[in-house]
Amino acid sequence: MHIIYSDENDRLTPEIWSMMQQALDKAAEFELGEELAEYGIRAEDADAEVGVTIVGDDEILELNREYREKDKVTDVLSFPQFEDAAAVAEDIARDKDGASTLIGDVVICYDQALRQAEEYGTGKTREILYLFVHSIMHLLGYDHENEEDRALMRKSEERVLNAIGVKR
Repeated sequence: MHIIYSDENDRLTPEIWSMMQQALDKAAEFELGEELAEYGIRAEDADAEVGVTIVGDDEILELNREYREKDKVTDVLSFPQFEDAAAVAEDIARDKDGASTLIGDVVICYDQALRQAEEYGTGKTREILYLFVHSIMHLLGYDHENEEDRALMRKSEERVLNAIGVKR
């Protein structure tokens, strides 16, 4: 799996992009591994991609208005292409004449991430990685509409972050 990224202002360092790739690899291993194994595919060999765009307050506000009808800046938006991890795995396994599976898109608001990093005392790198992993979980079917779902999602997020050495 790989990331197709857009950061017109080069706000993220190559190290952060590299850590995001590591996080995506771990999320694929942990969340898609079993489903892909049913098709004889190893997670590290999955032909799939995630689009990631880094934007500022104005851009995220516009997207939040358009897609969620919310007139406020948010930290991250997720645009999944599938209902859950099983559907992602099924699409990856399908022979598509060499076409990669687009799992979905992630839009991270850099400005909001910086504000939250300061507010929570987490640091920029950890906050951006957390937002990325949070969004990947949404792309794989997780949600946090109730406390049980929220706890399950948080556990999966922390598992990925811990696996790449990012602690709270």
